[in-house]
Parts: sequence; C-alpha cells; structure tokens
Amino acid sequence: MVNGGLQEHLYPVSGSNAMPLRLDWETRLRIALEAAKGLEYLHEHISPPVIHRDFKSSNILLDKNFHAKVSDFGLAKLGPDKAGGHVSTRVLGTQGYVAPEYALTGHLTTKSDVYSYGVVLLELLTGRVPVDTKRPPGEGVLVTWALPRMTDREKVVQIMDPAMEGQYSMKEVIQVAAIAAMCVQPEADYRPLMADVVQSLVPLVKAQRPASKVGKLL
Repeated sequence: MVNGGLQEHLYPVSGSNAMPLRLDWETRLRIALEAAKGLEYLHEHISPPVIHRDFKSSNILLDKNFHAKVSDFGLAKLGPDKAGGHVSTRVLGTQGYVAPEYALTGHLTTKSDVYSYGVVLLELLTGRVPVDTKRPPGEGVLVTWALPRMTDREKVVQIMDPAMEGQYSMKEVIQVAAIAAMCVQPEADYRPLMADVVQSLVPLVKAQRPASKVGKLL
C-alpha cells in the first residue's frame, strides 16, 4: 500500500528517507472505524468466522488517501461454529496485543481479536507502543498504564498523544477511550462485538469537520 503500515505513522523512525506524515485526530478516528469494519466482516459476515490472531498496527495498511485495510492473515484461524465457543490452538501473535485468556489457555475466540483491536485503538489515542521497556516502572505495558486513566474522566486526557493537542473535544476522547477500555477488558465476555464497536464509532467519524486528512510533516 502506498502509505505503508499504520505503525510507521504512529512511530516514525528518525533519519528514514521518506518522512512520514503525523496522523491527525480525524484521520485516526477514520482508521479506527475502517479497521473495526474489517474485523467485523471477518467475525460476523463469514461462516465459520475468521479470527485474525495477529491484529496489530503494522498489519493495518494505508492507501494513498489514508484509508485502512486489514492485512497479513498468515496466522488466521477459523473460529467455532457455535456462538460462545472457542478453538484451542498454540499461542501465537505479537507481545502486547495477545488477549490474556488466549495467552494463558490457548483458547481462541473472536473476542481475542477484539482485545488486540483495543490495543491498536490505544495506540491511536496515545501514540505509545504496546510494550516499551524504556519507560518508567508502571508505564511499560500500555494497557496496564492506560486502563485506569481511561475510566477516569479527570485523567483520560493524560493518555492522549501530545501531537493531537487541540484537535479533539473531551466528549470525543471520553467516548473513544470508553470503547478502548471495553475492548481490553481482562474477561473476554465483557468485551463488545466488533459490530458494536463499529456502531459506536460511526457517529464520531461522521461528526468530524471536513479537514486535512493528515497532520503535518515531522
């Protein structure tokens, strides 16, 4: 894809030949929605459902207009035919994105992908990688650091990527943070379906003013 992976724009490498564009709030919201629609299709419009199993920011590709496409199905598995069931499989995936119940038991469901999606949504909000051993104690694991702040209206702004300052309303931040918090719940049963995530994001994306699709050169 022309603009590479989402990861390249969230965490640009200094000194690279092609200077990536810093994504603005509107673009990040749209990417979140389009990625959610991709997972929704895999989970709810294919029978049996397809579980991606390695959903992460580097597997979201961006076209010339920064529209998102879910990619890399090398680890994908067919899910259970029955609602509420699971498949047992060897634990694979990328550190920081793997759902806790899958890591502990090898039980894989569509809700495992929902957790991974929640981590990506956190990346879009914070501009932080899922696991960063260089950060101070208590801040190295993104979900652990962000979750208590996402559920506190007074602290939620603390998690936001400084590059987006002034681009969003607190109402929008609270709503998107609430979606992310539900997706990364430790208990799989408490996570939403991807259809619910899509339904929640659609009005937020529609409410954005027509504006530039990306922010600025770094």
